[in-house]
Amino acid sequence: MRKIALDVGDVRIGIATSDPMSIIAGGYETFVRTKDLSRDMEHISRIIKEKECDTIVIGLPLNMDGTSGKRADMAREFAKKLEEYVNVPIVFQDERLSTVSAEKSLIESGMRREKRKKVIDKVAATIILQSYLDKINKRSI
Repeated sequence: MRKIALDVGDVRIGIATSDPMSIIAGGYETFVRTKDLSRDMEHISRIIKEKECDTIVIGLPLNMDGTSGKRADMAREFAKKLEEYVNVPIVFQDERLSTVSAEKSLIESGMRREKRKKVIDKVAATIILQSYLDKINKRSI
């Protein structure tokens, strides 16, 4: 079954899904959040049902020293709300430096700043999901 990853931000949510065998992550979309949390949750739950995902991976933005901060608390709160909309297990994946890695790879590919802003969250979600898939499949990069 497929897995879905969310890189949750205040303005955007990066979304990535895996292939049906849960080996390779691919970017799905960058969702621009609305002011209505229930609409955001319904959008995500539709994707989960559509793609038949059996696990939700949420990026956990820990501090560099591994401690939990305000952003990690926000991700946990988001997960708690999402549980009200879906009956799918939610796991957290350490996402330290995922956005930095995403930005670096987009710059190296020659992507302009305006375009990077539109896709960076989706790319970060893909990195988060691939890290999780590698961990559960016990393969190294």
